[in-house]
Amino acid sequence: MVTFEQVKSDPEVNAFIAQSDKSMEAIGYTKHGVRHVSHVAKAARKLLRDIGYDERTAELAAIAGFLHDIGNGINRTFHAETGAMLANSVLQRMTMDPTEKADVMTAIGNHHEEDGSPVSPVSAALILADKSDVHRYRVRTPESLKLDIHDRVNFAVTKSWLVVTNGDKTITLDLTIDTNISSVMEYFEIFLSRMIISRKAADFLGYRFALILNGTRMV
Repeated sequence: MVTFEQVKSDPEVNAFIAQSDKSMEAIGYTKHGVRHVSHVAKAARKLLRDIGYDERTAELAAIAGFLHDIGNGINRTFHAETGAMLANSVLQRMTMDPTEKADVMTAIGNHHEEDGSPVSPVSAALILADKSDVHRYRVRTPESLKLDIHDRVNFAVTKSWLVVTNGDKTITLDLTIDTNISSVMEYFEIFLSRMIISRKAADFLGYRFALILNGTRMV
């Protein structure tokens, strides 16, 4: 049985992640390195655990989270689909069970808001975990804030929590934004499509998606 720790320590996987982050840096994108994918892996696993899924399904979400952006090393366009195929070769080498491998590939191939959809518990968890990772640590240089709205919005976020409340079946993204750096409207300007796919992912899991900005519930 292929484990998250095995995937996390694999030299080829880490080479793919490193190249992906270099490529994203070259075209002016926020950080997509080990810290980002580790955060997504942890958040996806925790989300499914909190909802009540079995431990193996939660671990598959962690594996998908760690691998989800490796396609960026080839090209940003269609990086989800490319990443799924790269993951196939990695997990096949590790002799992962074919059904589990298909689950991970499906999640990776569907995580991007422009062309993906939540089609399984693992894919829904990956979407929610990935879209929740908005934070200033992802900005490469503060000098870019005036010119790049994505960097400005990310740098303005000082807290980002994804919370499951089983009582009212809600998955909440709780953000604190420094409005001296970026406005709430700028957040929606660039992240609306991410919030829409997050809502769809929560719906797939049988939960409602909620967004809290600076203590105010938005949806």
